[in-house]
Amino acid sequence: MSGMAISLLMFGVLLALLMLGVNVGLSLLLVGGIGYVWVSGLEPMLNYMNTAPYFATASYSLSVIPLFVLMGSFATASGLSTGIFNAAAAWLGHRRGGVAMAAIGACAAFGAICGSSLATAATMAHVSLPEMKRLNYSGRLATGTLAAGGTLGILIPPSVVLVIYAILTEQSIGKLFLAAMVPGILAAVGYMIAISIVVRIDPKAGPAGPKATMAQKIQTILELMPVVIVFVVMMGGMYAGFFTPTEGAAVGAAATAVIAYVRGGMRTKGLIECLLGTAKITAMIFLILIGADLFNAFLAITQMPTQAANAIAESGFSPMVILALILLMFIALGCVMDSMSMILITIPVLFPIVMKLDFGMTPEHTAIWFGILVLICVETGLITPPFGLNVFVINSLAPEVPMSESFRGVLPFLMSDFIRVLILATFPIITIGVLKLLS
Repeated sequence: MSGMAISLLMFGVLLALLMLGVNVGLSLLLVGGIGYVWVSGLEPMLNYMNTAPYFATASYSLSVIPLFVLMGSFATASGLSTGIFNAAAAWLGHRRGGVAMAAIGACAAFGAICGSSLATAATMAHVSLPEMKRLNYSGRLATGTLAAGGTLGILIPPSVVLVIYAILTEQSIGKLFLAAMVPGILAAVGYMIAISIVVRIDPKAGPAGPKATMAQKIQTILELMPVVIVFVVMMGGMYAGFFTPTEGAAVGAAATAVIAYVRGGMRTKGLIECLLGTAKITAMIFLILIGADLFNAFLAITQMPTQAANAIAESGFSPMVILALILLMFIALGCVMDSMSMILITIPVLFPIVMKLDFGMTPEHTAIWFGILVLICVETGLITPPFGLNVFVINSLAPEVPMSESFRGVLPFLMSDFIRVLILATFPIITIGVLKLLS
């Protein structure tokens, strides 16, 4: 068999294992190892694994991941999620669908200090679902809103998935974070517009809540100031060059820990739980990184990425058609895979293809623009029927809502996502404009 045929066969085996529920890291190690032995033999594979796991995880850039995860754990323990939601609800809750809009705004704000889609969705669901139930929101709108809002956790910087993309493609983490800001804001606004359309069609789906007084609104803003300060200091410091992304993540984690302690949400037991939780998540991520490194080494031996890049570049299709096919593939994969696995498995193959295409931009801007589009499509896959992971997470917290209703609830948000991808793909300046202004 040719190297291309072997690599495609093993990629199919990998997808089958993932669909059967086998651990992602173990699946990558198993398929990558078998493929490597098939092509090169057992001894070369063992020699490669003698040092590869160390070099795959010992990068200084990767130290930003546990720090961002830790910051998210501290933010959850501090009860900041409740304050964020209360602030958003005070300003928006008196409108039809206002509490759902507040949940979207709260997800965006919490995503700015969390970086995880599933964690954002689950955390904000615990805070906002009871309020939506109290106001008799339809289960479809409530669960759909929170499933979609959770995806903002990996789009609004800081984002662990963007960190992985930056390392794989050798791009600046800070520039990727900066480029994600406008698309992230557009996502939140688009979701709020989707909610307003839903409640206009069916007013009973999202009844208006009580109107807060101006004093109450101001009070909620004051309670929200710690979140604003942490975000501004951390992200502003990175963009201004005062510290690296890793140092910024350390500053954010330390500041969030102080907030958690002062607010009374974390003591010794809570600190230990946050540290253990961070260690478990980091170990899981690093196992996936090691597995992906072996799998990608196997693909490199078969020369599949290079052959695929050359074949597609010479196919005669326009760059935008090729880009559209790639983005559709990411949305489809999102139905069966988590975001990090998709990035680690596909980017080493697809990135060289994209970089051979001419979009009228510099290589750096093309790489950053493509990364944001990929991130949005990965995020869209998390709520795409029939296997959107975020929908399952939210539905497990609202068992009285049928799963079919939850999936119907995300359809307006999916339409918003598709429109946003189309706009950002057609007008790259929306994504890279901030970088051009600051360059």
